[in-house]
Amino acid sequence: MGVSRVLLALVEVVSVWAVVIVVMGTSGCAAWSPFAGREKAAREREQYGPTADQRIKQFADDAKTVHKGTEEERTAFTRRLSTAMLEEHDPRVRCGILDVAAAFDDASALAICRGGLQDPDERVRLTACAVWGRRGGAEAVELLAARYRSDLELDVRLRALKALGECHDESAIPVLARALEDSDPAVQYRAVAALKEVSGRDLGNDVNRWREWAADPEGSSAEWSIAETLRKVF
Repeated sequence: MGVSRVLLALVEVVSVWAVVIVVMGTSGCAAWSPFAGREKAAREREQYGPTADQRIKQFADDAKTVHKGTEEERTAFTRRLSTAMLEEHDPRVRCGILDVAAAFDDASALAICRGGLQDPDERVRLTACAVWGRRGGAEAVELLAARYRSDLELDVRLRALKALGECHDESAIPVLARALEDSDPAVQYRAVAALKEVSGRDLGNDVNRWREWAADPEGSSAEWSIAETLRKVF
């Protein structure tokens, strides 16, 4: 009888595990396998292609390689970037492409940087403003001024003003002086900060002082700036 009870208990245990295995198989619990995650990722890459982060990294890695290559290789690469920019649906990836293109100076790279300012997504336009702030020059001032005047998003307008300051180009002063007249205090504050960058002067944060200086950069405000600087030092 003792042996029979033992055999009966073993049969019950086997039966329970059989049910568990069947349930796991039908409910998808096979994902417990340590290889299931990698297998799923591989299937997704095959079905949907690389993720956004993977695409951004690939562009950045390719750029590092191409920079060491020939001019023809760099030109071919920026043309590929231009095509990718037009075809890419993810704004994050377009931002990544913009950052990569900013390191090149050929026609395709410049076209990407210009086009980024017209992108329908605010995040891409913000990135493009930053790119032109780093590039600087007369064209940067012109494009950033146009973006400040025309963009419907306040964040983009503010970023355009900041980028104008980063250009350190005196041709941006008229645009920044006009921004001092904006009704939004945030725009006024950003214009003041940009004027400090462009002019190399510090008249404090008084908008009226900066309006006076912008109207006559060599006038009384310039003298006030020197006096104020000495007062702070001593």
